[in-house]
Amino acid sequence: MNKKELKRIEKLLLEERDRLVEVIGKLEASVLRRTQREASGDLSAYSIHMADLGTDAIEREKDIQVASAENRRLLEIRAALERIGQDDFGICESCDQKIDVRRLEVVPHARLCLKCQEKAERRPKH
Repeated sequence: MNKKELKRIEKLLLEERDRLVEVIGKLEASVLRRTQREASGDLSAYSIHMADLGTDAIEREKDIQVASAENRRLLEIRAALERIGQDDFGICESCDQKIDVRRLEVVPHARLCLKCQEKAERRPKH
């Protein structure tokens, strides 16, 4: 990978990192820091119907799952940026071969080449 390609991929990683930080911040501000009553929009002293509570709980759980997935992705992006700084970016962690630039343009935080990624996905999970 030449320096121009590396800079382009680093720019993609930085843009994705900034986007994820913004999304996670919005999720935390709008959902994760609010109480169940605030999330439902009911600020009255009266109790909330059980069905509404269940729906609100499911929606809140989905938002938490999204935030968790986005946080994992943010960690992957940060790790990729660290690998760039350590000059070992773009090397497959399984076979030590170079990861194709086209793969890195699509999945800039990739740790495995396409062949090793396919093998990893075929392995049964326990």
